[in-house]
Amino acid sequence: MMKIGIVCFPSYGGSGVLATELGWHLAHLGNQVHFISYDHPFRLKFHENIFYHPVNTPHYDLFPFPPYYLALVNKIVQVAEEEGLDLVHAHYAVPHALAAQQALEIVNRKVGLVTTLHGTDITLVGNNESFFRTTQHAIKNSPGLTAVSKDLAKLTREVFNIQRPVRCIYNFVDVNEYKRMNPESIPCRLRYRSKEEKLIIHISNFRAVKRVEDLIEVFYGVQKNIPARLLLIGDGPTRDAVSARIREKNLQRKVVFLGAQDNVIPLLSIADLLVLPSEKEAFGLVNIEAMACEVPVLATEAGGIPEVIVHGETGFLAPVGDIEKMTELALEILKNPDLQKKMGLEGRKRVIENFSSDRIVPLYLDYYREVLSGKS
Repeated sequence: MMKIGIVCFPSYGGSGVLATELGWHLAHLGNQVHFISYDHPFRLKFHENIFYHPVNTPHYDLFPFPPYYLALVNKIVQVAEEEGLDLVHAHYAVPHALAAQQALEIVNRKVGLVTTLHGTDITLVGNNESFFRTTQHAIKNSPGLTAVSKDLAKLTREVFNIQRPVRCIYNFVDVNEYKRMNPESIPCRLRYRSKEEKLIIHISNFRAVKRVEDLIEVFYGVQKNIPARLLLIGDGPTRDAVSARIREKNLQRKVVFLGAQDNVIPLLSIADLLVLPSEKEAFGLVNIEAMACEVPVLATEAGGIPEVIVHGETGFLAPVGDIEKMTELALEILKNPDLQKKMGLEGRKRVIENFSSDRIVPLYLDYYREVLSGKS
């Protein structure tokens, strides 16, 4: 048994969901897991081996902004010492890996550290001139370093000019939990679609990089050809812009916003197609959530997505911003029930073989032991 501290963002998004699910599975395997964050992590389920330690940021007139980073460092020190942590797993380079490194320099005994890079901490945050050197320092000085795709591992080495290895450990889902429900058993199904309509679904945190407005253009083209509805799950900075585009296209009666949802399995189970038109995507956790529920995926050729989706087998890939091509491919799936079903089955098979919790969680445990032994 290991005592593991997990530092992550608690908000809706791939990094927080992955960290939370990983912690739960580690606890289920008998390890003691301590979450350290400014709020209760999204999707965190109860387990007797899971503990949550809130980071409380003090407010002083001297500081124009609350000193969260200092409070985080102090909390990691406190938890590491009081709970006897063996290892801290930081999700995101800045501020989490940097704070963990500083905290473990204060702790009076050896504690392992693993940093997992999720994408935007490299492509958007870390690549910003204001954070570049600190992100580079965090990456170079983390004893263990993983990325959620081979593409992100390669990008990290190139952007920050580092020679050290970056272990690729893919995102995962629990395929015993993520599986297609019988649509007839889901009471809400007819609220979001009629029997004649096809249902497209999108799940994200509605940031500019997700290009949700492109999805509205794709859906506009689809619904001109076949009866269709669009279900939008999530929330974020671009929601108002997306709503404006929906009104501009007069699609208000065909698009439903549901906001952030804790359990998306019933919603995926009534969907015919997931569309993810992102400009950048290190992995796209929602892709395997959909595939596990036998939903074909139409996504862009961005980042690590081609490592997940097999073009023509589990879904389709299109160039970023190519509305016409994405519309064409969406219609190819939605007009062909046999292709839709075949892609759905192939998608679930691919997830079981490559991205299941049974396969991925042991890779993290093995890597933890490797880091603790000094072999990484």
